[in-house]
Amino acid sequence: MDPRISQTDLEALAAKLGESLLARGEQLATAESCTGGWVAQCVTAIAGSSSWFDRGFVTYSNAAKVDMLGVASTTLERHGAVSEATARAMAQGALAHSRADWAVAITGIAGPSGGTPEKPVGMVCFAWAARDGGCEAQTARFAGDREAVRAQSVRQVLLGLLERLEDTRLA
Repeated sequence: MDPRISQTDLEALAAKLGESLLARGEQLATAESCTGGWVAQCVTAIAGSSSWFDRGFVTYSNAAKVDMLGVASTTLERHGAVSEATARAMAQGALAHSRADWAVAITGIAGPSGGTPEKPVGMVCFAWAARDGGCEAQTARFAGDREAVRAQSVRQVLLGLLERLEDTRLA
């Protein structure tokens, strides 16, 4: 893991996010691929998270993205699993298949293999969706080994939702 990002740091971000969601009376759902449920693990490490965390989807395979989140196979064929289009579809699918007000999605290439010149190891796509608002996506490229890429991805998605809750871009 990136020495600058500890599990304690990630859980502190999750706790801050929980405080914000709880204050708003809202809930979160997660849709994760390359992080394999790490975001949900950080969230559920927080006592009382059942008040603001509805559910998490770990959709590692393309079939899981289609079956569990309703991602269109044409989206996967046209853009690939690691794309902003797929991340958006994952977040929107998490909202559609939950009672949450907000959803976050992560899909990427954590490595050490699987990268291409167009989509290198460390490329991760994120999406943040609000039930009563829009859906934003972003792509980042992270350095480091598999664990470092995954830790940075968890941090990015939590910080991204905190920022969106604070400035209500999607709210």
